[in-house]
Amino acid sequence: MRSQIVAGNWKSNLTFQEAKTLIADLQDLKGSFPDDVKVALAAPFPYLGAFASEVKGMHLAAQNSSAHEMGAFTGEVHPEMLASLGVDHVIIGHSERRSFFNESNEVVADKVKRAVNAGLNVFFCCGELLEHREEEVHFDLVKEQIETGLFDLDETAMKQIVIAYEPVWAIGTGRTASSEQAQEMHAAIRSWIANEFSEACAENTSILYGGSCKPSNARELFAQKDVDGGLIGGASLSAKDFAAIIQSFA
Repeated sequence: MRSQIVAGNWKSNLTFQEAKTLIADLQDLKGSFPDDVKVALAAPFPYLGAFASEVKGMHLAAQNSSAHEMGAFTGEVHPEMLASLGVDHVIIGHSERRSFFNESNEVVADKVKRAVNAGLNVFFCCGELLEHREEEVHFDLVKEQIETGLFDLDETAMKQIVIAYEPVWAIGTGRTASSEQAQEMHAAIRSWIANEFSEACAENTSILYGGSCKPSNARELFAQKDVDGGLIGGASLSAKDFAAIIQSFA
């Protein structure tokens, strides 16, 4: 049975003290979270070591990790380094990494393999630009991202993968894919996983929605058959809003 998950991606936000306050506020609210919802917090790299002992009852995630082996790669953070800190999840392939830092499908695939080999669970991001949807090639584009990024894994490794569908045109714009649009893409993704691996693998793979998910629309989105939670951006910077999204499963 697949997990229901809400993950907060803080991106490049919050000073260290602001982040500490946010974690403390979430810890105070944690008693109101449904027991069967897994919660993850993706903090900036400099904070991860300090927060490993403070995030209780939730999972700590990194926002990125290296495609390279350990060695002479200045500025890179290897997934084994993250695991050694107590980090157990990592976001890979986020649209902002793909667009601002020119990460290709192949680079994303290398990052996935290294993270899986280090024992991390991966939030694998995929999604289309507005122009792709308007040209009606969004299914082809997302399928290519899935195939390149995940289909070199075996079914055992897929147990470490959570897929996050993020329509890029809805990230930080205030626009949101309708619940029907989200369900349509999530169902397609699950069918591709089933065809490549197995029905059981597809049924056990959580698929999250990312793209202006907030307290006002989370319940409707999460009610869709193939939407298993959310990868939350801006709303995760408010303990009250993030808690309300988590509570949308109740």
